[in-house]
Amino acid sequence: MQNPIANDGSHHWHLYLLRCRDGSFYAGISLDPERRCKEHNQQVSRASRYVWSRRPAELVWQRTVANQSVALQLEYRLKKLSKVAKEQLLHDEHGWVALQAKIKTTP
Repeated sequence: MQNPIANDGSHHWHLYLLRCRDGSFYAGISLDPERRCKEHNQQVSRASRYVWSRRPAELVWQRTVANQSVALQLEYRLKKLSKVAKEQLLHDEHGWVALQAKIKTTP
């Protein structure tokens, strides 16, 4: 199985978590999570409705992945996790390893 962590190239996809003002989490993917967080907080036309209504949001977690396909698969899994499980990701690398193990990657 190929490791879904990116090793080379200049355009890496990232999986990220934002913590909103109300303590809830928002999961997403982006080539630039810091820029994306700013968009969620400052540009209504670029923000998700969820984050816009719970601003300000803070980028609290991100991981680089191999490509957009892997990022989308991981985002889907991340969004299904409970708030407690997302909180654990912030403090425990084993949760990240377990999340990656749930997706199929090509050799």
